[in-house]
Formats: sequence, C-alpha cells, structure tokens
Amino acid sequence: MPESAKVTIRFGPYRSCGTVEHRTHRLEGLQVLLKENGHTVDLEPSDDWHDVVVVVNGETVYKCDIRKLEFGGDGQLDQLCHEALEAVNKAF
Repeated sequence: MPESAKVTIRFGPYRSCGTVEHRTHRLEGLQVLLKENGHTVDLEPSDDWHDVVVVVNGETVYKCDIRKLEFGGDGQLDQLCHEALEAVNKAF
C-alpha cells in the first residue's frame, strides 16, 4: 500500500462572533499533522453545519464537530487531530 493518501476534508460553516461562515482556522492543526505524515490534503466546503468529514479514497474515515477542534496550532496537542490521523493511516 502507498505510504501517503489523498485526504479530503469536508467542513461545514459554524457560528463565531455572531456570523455563520466557512472557516479554516480550526482545521490548521489537522492539516499540519496530516501533511507532516506525508498525506496530501484538499479542503472542500460543505453545507452541513459544524461538521468535519475526513475522506480517503471516497470513503468517510472520520467525523467530528469543527467546534471541538483547537483553534490554529500544529495539531500536536489536539486529540481529535490524532484520532483523524490514525483513521487516515488505517484507511489503507
């Protein structure tokens, strides 16, 4: 199997500071962690509020609430980022 995967992160909008928008600040740590482990990451906005869905080879391997991810950072201290990385690594 390949050592890296093409990972798609689908993310929905969430409310912050009184507005609802698609924001990527809470996805930064997840992206860094996946890229450090050799994976290619694409971001894809979705209409599902608060959702983060991690997809590998067309298969959903991990889901969480975007509001539970840490804001910014490198993902090293975010348990959800490590869970997503583990799910991606097990996907193939």
